[in-house]
Amino acid sequence: MSETAKIYYESDCNLALLEGKTIAIIGYGSQGHAHALNLKESGCHAIVGLYEGSKSWAKAEAQGLEVYTAAEAAKKADIIMILINDELQAKLYKESIAPNLKAGDMLMFAHGFNIHYGLITAPKDVDVTMVAPKAPGHTVRSEYQAGRGVPMLVAVHQDATGKAQDRALAYAAAIGGARAGVLETTFRTETETDLFGEQAVLCGGVCALMQAGFETLCEAGYDPRNAYFECIHEMKLIVDLIYQSGFKGMRYSISNTAEYGDYITGPKIVTEETKKAMKKILSDIQDGTFAKDFLLDMSEAGGQVHFKMMRMKAQEHASEKVGEEIRKLYSWNDDDKLINN
Repeated sequence: MSETAKIYYESDCNLALLEGKTIAIIGYGSQGHAHALNLKESGCHAIVGLYEGSKSWAKAEAQGLEVYTAAEAAKKADIIMILINDELQAKLYKESIAPNLKAGDMLMFAHGFNIHYGLITAPKDVDVTMVAPKAPGHTVRSEYQAGRGVPMLVAVHQDATGKAQDRALAYAAAIGGARAGVLETTFRTETETDLFGEQAVLCGGVCALMQAGFETLCEAGYDPRNAYFECIHEMKLIVDLIYQSGFKGMRYSISNTAEYGDYITGPKIVTEETKKAMKKILSDIQDGTFAKDFLLDMSEAGGQVHFKMMRMKAQEHASEKVGEEIRKLYSWNDDDKLINN
């Protein structure tokens, strides 16, 4: 893939390729519910595959979808999109999907992890593709309902039918992606850049930066509530400006004082040493070190011990306690919250 990878739009996609096809959505979480409902409203025959006893079973049925076990759904389907957690996919594939694949089926993913790291190897007579929305599932759904879409990535790992790319683009169009643009990529590029972005910037980097700022102000004797407002609460305001208008638009919107401080202080925080650490993070992703460590911790043998310990430690950070108090000042109702404190 070159740097000038193509972006596809609705005029490049042929929804007719999905006519008469049964599409199984495996999982009904954030992405699963959005894909299934968007497909259904685009006139596709979408069904849902879940494990017996899943709390989502009744919810999916209530929203007008046929629900089966993952194995039953895979058997009925021509196209199978796996939308469960990365660490659960290989086991589910081996037990429920692989025995039910037929020649000419298309196996789909929204993240390349299991294919790129060799955890799932599909038979040679099926297509293996990816359509990866660059937004949470609830946004994929709400933008579709508003007549818009979110940008998506498309990739082909295996083209058994000669129609893999066209079928994947049809799927992307059916869930709204072609309204915004679907960028051609590869499983390797999507996996490695996605993991790096999450770890070094979006989740790991941003959370650590905000908490370090919060700690610095608190240790200097400032009220923790002031520290929360300045280092955590206002992050959304800045990110929203960047999202809408880029760094230039954000800097246009802030004060000259803030912009001046941005230019002189950013390089003091994110230094060459930070870049070296980022390169090591990327290297660990590229050579499989991160994937190996993650899967070991998530395995039955690992018992998620390290993962749960890190989660507990993070939840006990002082900024979480202060944040809980600050967020009560706002008129968000419980329906808007992702979790209840």
